[in-house]
Amino acid sequence: MTTTPTKKGSAAVQARRVLVLNSGSSSVKYQLLDMNDRSRLAIGLVERIGEATSRLLHTPLTGGDAETRERTGRIADHAAALQAAAEELAADGLGLDSPELAAIGHRVVHGGLRFTEPTVVTDEVLKEIERLVPVAPLHNPANITGIRTAQALRPDLPQVAVFDTAFHTTMPEYVARYAIDVETADAHRIRRYGFHGTSHAYVSRKAAELLGRAPEEVNVIVLHLGNGASASAVAGGRCVETSMGLTPLEGLVMGTRSGDIDPAVTFHLKRVAGMSTDEIDVLLNKKSGLVGLCGDNDMREIRRRIDEGDERAALAFDIYVHRLKKYIGAYSAVLGRVDAVVFTAGVGENSAPVREAAIAGLEELGLVVDAGLNAVRSGEPRLISPNYARVAVAVVPTDEELEIADQTFALVGRAESAGQEMPVGQVDN
Repeated sequence: MTTTPTKKGSAAVQARRVLVLNSGSSSVKYQLLDMNDRSRLAIGLVERIGEATSRLLHTPLTGGDAETRERTGRIADHAAALQAAAEELAADGLGLDSPELAAIGHRVVHGGLRFTEPTVVTDEVLKEIERLVPVAPLHNPANITGIRTAQALRPDLPQVAVFDTAFHTTMPEYVARYAIDVETADAHRIRRYGFHGTSHAYVSRKAAELLGRAPEEVNVIVLHLGNGASASAVAGGRCVETSMGLTPLEGLVMGTRSGDIDPAVTFHLKRVAGMSTDEIDVLLNKKSGLVGLCGDNDMREIRRRIDEGDERAALAFDIYVHRLKKYIGAYSAVLGRVDAVVFTAGVGENSAPVREAAIAGLEELGLVVDAGLNAVRSGEPRLISPNYARVAVAVVPTDEELEIADQTFALVGRAESAGQEMPVGQVDN
């Protein structure tokens, strides 16, 4: 693959659409956005790539009621997946060959210390993302595949990598360092990187907006609670602490991940249970957390079981909430002054019982939830604390795809304003 610059003033940099790609190991999520008003033109998902039962779900949003189209049958690889998505977009008059497409923005999970902001993909950038595969073996390879596939499809367009870790690179060194031998840590890039950065950036900024203040004036604790879950302490718009570390395993109790655990548990399992490293990896990442505690990782199902008197589900819920309380308390101490605690992502946005239980008993920290406000279901940012509360408690729906699109388009726009030529990828034959 070689890189060639776009021409100053070309159609690509004058265009107003951004395609956002989130490539997983066996899936591709995509959204096409019009940056004139930051609206979505289409959304889609290709899943079970490489299996006999692959499926594409595509929803155009350009007119009338959104009606999802489904395509089934084997989709062999990511190249075929993106080609199928391109065909669906073209059927709606939104083809990827359109001169209105300005750039393609890619979610890349791990950017290490080098990538602290959105970055136009070049040969050297791709090599560095590849060098980070050992610390993100499940994610970066799929992200690289998505980038290469998009480069082949539109070699004339800037491909922009937006990194999950970038928002957390502002953490002080005394926060990011583990207390292990420095030479060993540096040789193997062992440190706390953090993840879900696009969500934490978007939500902390939206929380400040909800409070009617500038991000630079606000200290926020963000709780991103999905199947994967993480917390962050954001001071004046900059991350100063986050719960995930070298990998997304550290921190909160998650759907299938253990979160914080005594590292010696792994030695014990190897010596006493005779488990291999790979088996322990699977246990902690895929068979732990809520699913390990009670057999379910869907909070709605867990709450249903609790209502029916299920003790295992109740214990799992209590462990989950206890870990949340610990992080809220710890990050309150880190920040010194907290203006808001904000819930986001699937569980954070939709589970009133989790929000209520996580805040209960924290009145001395200035945290109170209004039961009536907490019970309201809405897709809009909202306060769920009473007016008298010293610290606001809020629900802010996350929008990682919009954040990626915004960062991608801003980067392309800055280059255009500065008269710079944007490098674009072209795959060698």
